[in-house]
Amino acid sequence: MSTSPVGIDDLSVYIPQIYFSIEDLAAARDLSYPKLSKGLGLLQMAVADAREDAATMAANAVLDLIHKNDLDPNDIGRIYLGTESALDGAKPTATYVLDMLQDHFADSHGGNCFLNCDVVDLTFACIGAVDALQNSLEWAAAKDGRIGIVVASDEAKYEMNSPGEYTQGAGAVAMIVKQNPRLLAIDPDFGVATRPAHDFFKPNRKVTKREIINEVLNLLPDTSAEDFNVEELLGKLSDGLDCNGVLDCNDNDIYLHKVTPIFDGPYSNEAYQARIREALQDYRRRSGKKEGELLNDFSHLVFHLPYAYQARRMFSEIFMEELKANGGWVDFILKNELEVPCADDYADREEYITKCADFLRLVTKSGGYKTFVQERIAPGEWASSRVGNLYAGSVFLGLMSTLEALAQDAKNVEGQSICIFAYGSGSKSKVFGATLQAGWGEVAKGFELKTRLENRQAIDYATYEQLHRGSLTENVANSDGGSFFLADIHDERDETEGVRHYGYASFLDVVGS
Repeated sequence: MSTSPVGIDDLSVYIPQIYFSIEDLAAARDLSYPKLSKGLGLLQMAVADAREDAATMAANAVLDLIHKNDLDPNDIGRIYLGTESALDGAKPTATYVLDMLQDHFADSHGGNCFLNCDVVDLTFACIGAVDALQNSLEWAAAKDGRIGIVVASDEAKYEMNSPGEYTQGAGAVAMIVKQNPRLLAIDPDFGVATRPAHDFFKPNRKVTKREIINEVLNLLPDTSAEDFNVEELLGKLSDGLDCNGVLDCNDNDIYLHKVTPIFDGPYSNEAYQARIREALQDYRRRSGKKEGELLNDFSHLVFHLPYAYQARRMFSEIFMEELKANGGWVDFILKNELEVPCADDYADREEYITKCADFLRLVTKSGGYKTFVQERIAPGEWASSRVGNLYAGSVFLGLMSTLEALAQDAKNVEGQSICIFAYGSGSKSKVFGATLQAGWGEVAKGFELKTRLENRQAIDYATYEQLHRGSLTENVANSDGGSFFLADIHDERDETEGVRHYGYASFLDVVGS
C-alpha cells in the first residue's frame, strides 16, 4: 500500500445545453418566484434533451476529462459510475459509457483501448458516486501508477406539478482518481451513517392486468369497462405459454419502473439532517478530530444540494453545536443580540420545543450566520442555483463550484482543507476531508463551469413540457459543440429488444438528422 497522497487530480462536468427558467415554471404553476429564488436559491434547471440520458451525459463528461488531460485510454484501469438513473435492471449503464468511448477512440488508440478497463454502476440514491470515489481511492492507493475515473450522472426528474418539480436538474461530473493528485488529496477517514428509510425511492410499481384493461376501456368513447366481459378478456391472456405482447405475458401482474420517485420532503429533510450529524460524529471518531474543531479546521464546507440553499438551512443546528463546543457561542449570541430560550420559563414542554425551533430560525437570519454562509458555504451553491439537483453529481458540482469560485478570487488556499458532506436517501451520509494541493488553482481554472452555464439555450414552457413527457424525438439544442447522443432503442420483440445504440456528432447534425 502506497504512502503517497491519493485523491482527485481533475474534474470535468457535462451540463445539457438547454435549461428552463424557474421564473417561467413559477408562472406556469402559479407559485411564488421570490420564495423559490430567494428562499431556496433556485434560478434555472438543466433539462436533458430528447436524445440524452445518463449514459450520454456520463460519456460526455469522461470524454472532456480524457481530452483535457491527454489521457491514454489504455492506461485507465476503471470507470466507476454512480447513478440512480440506470437504463437497465441488469446491464450496467457504465457499459454503454465504455462502448461510446471505445468507438470514439478506436481509430487513435485501437479498437481494444478500453478492453481491460473495469466498469460498474454503484447505486445508493444521491451518494452512489461518493461510494465509487471511496472504493476507487483505496484501489488507487494499493498500487503505484493506477488511474481510475469516477463519474456521477443523473437526470433528477419529478412528476409535473409535484413539490419536487422545481428542484429538477440533469448532468454529469467525472473525476480522475490517482496518487499524487494535482487538485485534492482525500482524507482516508470517511465518516459514515446509515439507517434504512423510505424518504425517497423508486419502487417497481405493480399494476394488475385488470386495472390496465379497465383503464383502457374507460378511455374509449361512449363506453366503459362495464360494457365488456373483462374476465373473458383476462382468460384469453392466461392461455398458452407464448408472450406476444405487454399484457400477453406469463405474469399475473405488470411491474412498472418509473424514473420519477415517491418521496416525503419533510421526512427526507429530517433524514438528511440526522445522517450528516451522525456521519460527522463518526468522522470525528475515525480521524481523531474533536467537536468544535470543524469551523476552524476547514476553510469551506461542501454539501449534497437537493436545492441550492439546502445546506444553509440544514446546517444551523450543527453550527450552533460547534460554537458551544469551541467556546464561541456566548460571544455569538451577544454580537447578534439573540435571546436563548430557557426551559424553566415554559411550563408546557411543547411550547418550549416550538420556541427552540423559532430560535434556530433566528440564528439562520443573524448577521453572524449569514457571514459564515457567504464565506464557507455559498461558494458551493451558485452552480446548483443554475443547474438544479444532479442527484449523485450534486455534491461534486458543489465541489467544482467552490473551487472555481476560489480560483477566480485568486486566493492562496493551498494546504487548506474542505469538509464534504454527502447524502443519499434510503438513507446514508458520508463525511470526509479534502486538502488543496500545490497545483489546485490551475486545475480549477480549467473547469470553465461558469462559461458552460452561460452558453446554454433557454427553452419555453411548451418545450419543457414536451421534453418532460418524452414526446419529442429530436434534440432541441442548436449548439455546434460535439457530443454523444442516443441514436435509437431497438423495439422488436426479440433477443435485441431494448438494445440502445449511440453515436457522436454535433448537436446541429443531430437536430437535422
